[in-house]
Amino acid sequence: MTSDTTITPHNRHPIRPPPPSNYHPHYYPNSSTSSPSASIKGCCCCLFLLFSFLALVAVAVVLVVLLALKPKKPEFSLQQVGVQYINLASTTNPSSQTITSPESASLSLAIRMLFTAKNDNKVGIKYEDSTFNIMYRGIPLGRGSVPGFYQPAHSVRQLQTMVTVDRVSLMQSDAANLISDAITNDRVELRIMGDVRAKIRIIGLTSPGVQVSIDCAIAISPKKQSLIYKQCGFDGLQL
Repeated sequence: MTSDTTITPHNRHPIRPPPPSNYHPHYYPNSSTSSPSASIKGCCCCLFLLFSFLALVAVAVVLVVLLALKPKKPEFSLQQVGVQYINLASTTNPSSQTITSPESASLSLAIRMLFTAKNDNKVGIKYEDSTFNIMYRGIPLGRGSVPGFYQPAHSVRQLQTMVTVDRVSLMQSDAANLISDAITNDRVELRIMGDVRAKIRIIGLTSPGVQVSIDCAIAISPKKQSLIYKQCGFDGLQL
């Protein structure tokens, strides 16, 4: 018994010829599956280059401005020293026959210092707080301070500070020197030392700090209660 089978076109499978011997399949990766780390690194690189370029431009602008303005170092000097009072008290050894051999001595002193700040620049200067030490033969007696301030361009400003030494005790050898200086010579030599730090402001930017060291030698007459000698030196500009 035979049965007729009807073959319709949709039941047929097309027969494809075999690929040639030199055929190699190509695979293309899906771009949607790529890692986002590459894009992040690219953005960071672009930002780094942008900030580097802006920094170079800012440095170039500052250098051009510095060359155009030619800033000078700040001038800060001690102009006057006034003696308000000086008092000396000593404790003498009973076995000693002279007052120049005390066991100890105490010094009380008040002096007024007048500083002058001069700015010849075309830009302003910002001064920091400054401290000045008063010394006798290397022994610190007291200190005075000048508050920080801003000084405009092409200006001169005077600043005043008071140094008070209240009964500072000295040992026997130093006390003997002080008594001899005050009574015999009527000349007490002191030393004023301090550092002044300032910064120059240009178009809203502040330069690195600069420092001027002040070293002044003064001599005071206890009898006259006045200044008889003053000589100041400046170490110049230091970064």
